[in-house]
Amino acid sequence: MQPSGPRPRVVVGVDGSPSSYAALRWAVRYAELVDGVVEAVHAWDTPSDAGWTGPAIDPTFDLEQAKDRFAEALRAVFADGRPDGMREYLVEGNPSEILIRASQGAEILVVGSRGRGGFARAMLGSVSQRCAQHAACPVVTVRQEKDPAH
Repeated sequence: MQPSGPRPRVVVGVDGSPSSYAALRWAVRYAELVDGVVEAVHAWDTPSDAGWTGPAIDPTFDLEQAKDRFAEALRAVFADGRPDGMREYLVEGNPSEILIRASQGAEILVVGSRGRGGFARAMLGSVSQRCAQHAACPVVTVRQEKDPAH
């Protein structure tokens, strides 16, 4: 019997960190279990610290760097090819806000845990923490996979 309606959306944040690679792998396995579709989202913030002399870097550099980081993350996780039907989104903006918006109508949001220390987390906040507090769907935070040699 074929299920009716759209396939469940499994949204995953990908930032190029080892924990985001683990989150992407987890999201793919979960999507296979629920016959869902993975939406991999890479969001980046453009620095707004431009002084009176103008921006410190060329804005296209940030876009190119984001494209390269996203492509590298996908290659690292899917060396044998990407899953069928996976959607990829590269979005400029605050990563937690982008992921919270992407969580609207999703089955689940999957994010990696960067393991930031207490002081930095208190000062800067955490994308995974903000997503857990404000997402419109359940959130799974995935830790970096441990090296089996250790």
